[in-house]
Amino acid sequence: MDKRLFPIDIRTFNQWVLPIIEQSYIWKGRPPTISHYKVFCGILYVLRTGIPWRDLPKCYGNWHSVFMRFQRGNDRALWWKILAHLQKQKKATMNVVICDSSTFKYHRHGGGQKGGSNPREEASLA
Repeated sequence: MDKRLFPIDIRTFNQWVLPIIEQSYIWKGRPPTISHYKVFCGILYVLRTGIPWRDLPKCYGNWHSVFMRFQRGNDRALWWKILAHLQKQKKATMNVVICDSSTFKYHRHGGGQKGGSNPREEASLA
């Protein structure tokens, strides 16, 4: 398997991540068609590369299924539980950075507003 597409090996996933996922889910309906391992690696791939969900490589399965499993896990705070558990076990390091728009400086013309005055039009009017 490509290390870029599957950054965590299956044995490590089964030992550290899968128990947290299985205890978090309420199993109703059909069993999932995509394995937890592929979904987890797909989520890591999207978060690492910043691509849209629709551009997720086919090796992870249907992008919409992966996205919906990400959303359901996000609603249960599953991903934070996994990160906290891995950090507690010294298997991952988590750095959280909070950015507020009031702390960033930008040029006065960097507001992104369209329109405004055109210097050529003003010169012709004068």
